Amino acid sequence: MNRVVITGMGTVSPFGIGKDALLNGLTNGESGIIHLDDLEAIAGLHSHVGGKVPNYDPKVIARKKRRTMSAMSIFAVLAAQEALEQAGLTEEDRIAPKTGLSVSSTIGSVQTMEKFFSTFLEGWSIEAIKSTEFFKIMNHSVAANLAGYFQICGRVIAPSSACSTGCQSIALAAEAIMTGRQEIMLCGGTDELHPLTNGTFDIIEAATTGYNDQPTETPRPFDEARDGIACAEGSGILVLESLDHAKARGATILAELSGFASTADPANMASPSATAIGRCMEVALQDAGIAPSEVDYINAHATGTRLGDAAESQAIASLFGDKPMVSSLKGNLGHTMAASGAIEMICTIAMMNKGVVFPTRNLVNIADDCAGVNHVQKTAHQTVSTAIKNNFALGGINTSIVLRGYND
Repeated sequence: MNRVVITGMGTVSPFGIGKDALLNGLTNGESGIIHLDDLEAIAGLHSHVGGKVPNYDPKVIARKKRRTMSAMSIFAVLAAQEALEQAGLTEEDRIAPKTGLSVSSTIGSVQTMEKFFSTFLEGWSIEAIKSTEFFKIMNHSVAANLAGYFQICGRVIAPSSACSTGCQSIALAAEAIMTGRQEIMLCGGTDELHPLTNGTFDIIEAATTGYNDQPTETPRPFDEARDGIACAEGSGILVLESLDHAKARGATILAELSGFASTADPANMASPSATAIGRCMEVALQDAGIAPSEVDYINAHATGTRLGDAAESQAIASLFGDKPMVSSLKGNLGHTMAASGAIEMICTIAMMNKGVVFPTRNLVNIADDCAGVNHVQKTAHQTVSTAIKNNFALGGINTSIVLRGYND
């Protein structure tokens, strides 16, 4: 089995375009959550906050390429450009048969779906619908657009598993490299924010509703006053390579992806299970060949919901005790859906390289049902050699990835 390393990373987030904007926001303890005025006009919607990507210009992408792209595809292209530049990959590397892609979104563009059906239902007609709209709606829209934009002709897959999409896409990319099917994989997740994103979680009573007038105070992962998810948008893209390929071209190695697990909890579509979450992390550790005692830091999925945060805390406490540091970045970023696992993994790798751990923003009073783990409540300057990134989804799709500092 080939060893898999990370050589490039790129992001688009509620803090702006690029890793620098993201890491500066986290370093300063800022929030990317704002009040969204347009949500107040929607009857029955109680959650009026979210994280939007500020000040980006879609026109940096040529119109000919942009015609089939929704916002989520544009985010992914911008993030991928940054990742490819950091990795130092040439055009020859990108178009090689053993360069592939594993990127997806939760579903196709909801903004485009709204426009499509508004036009269709208004006159019960398809005459005014542009031919390019379908390419923004199809489930593999982002993967297809990225492959076309960067001329990638290797393996292209678009796994869609709701909020676990980001990490699952990365894990499948790593698997392709481990087994020798591909040498390089561009991978991650992306999503765009639409009122129905808030609405989906509002309907199942999982959205934050009590902080509409104080948007920066939510979400509150692990906190006793947490009341749900603050939805957001963005993209996280990573370049994975086989170790031999990266060394042969003299690439800078940022971290090693040493193990992963993607497991299912078939018991309940909406309620997370501490047992199932614990099993996922345990399988990931076994895959990496390391013991729980070797883990220094866990970047939690923790979205700020009552059930989810409690289940993840209990699973961590049961498997690791209170040794590894634990924090969630959703207090800063909100839940960027399919992008969350990838964006937060990029942040985790940056923390490993900088010797710093960012705290859980808005965690003031640790809830009793989230106790028993080593919650980070202020920035910690500490070496992190081994980390776990968790990414869990409605429908019981759980993914955990083990990262290690590179050591030849």
